[in-house]
Amino acid sequence: MPAPAWLGAVHRWSGRIAALLTVPVVVHCVSAPGFGTYSVRVIAHPVFCRIFYAAFVANMLSLVRRAVMPRWVIPVLGGAAFASLVVVWATSSLWLFTTHGWHF
Repeated sequence: MPAPAWLGAVHRWSGRIAALLTVPVVVHCVSAPGFGTYSVRVIAHPVFCRIFYAAFVANMLSLVRRAVMPRWVIPVLGGAAFASLVVVWATSSLWLFTTHGWHF
């Protein structure tokens, strides 16, 4: 069964809205607290935030010009965004669980 015709537009617009909503988070995570070097977690978090956001925005921009892009570009950028987001989430949860413990 093929997808509805409107689904592509909804997907594109949800990505654009997600990109706009993430700008304050990126500004805070990347530059507001500064760049500390006192632990690997503190170094890794903003580095992988930058990698995630770069891959995310590049993926959004490559979707706009997908007719001229090689077919492998979008999956590679999507994979890079996902992998870096996992590291960002892991470094955040590592801080939370080591600082505040496990709460159920």
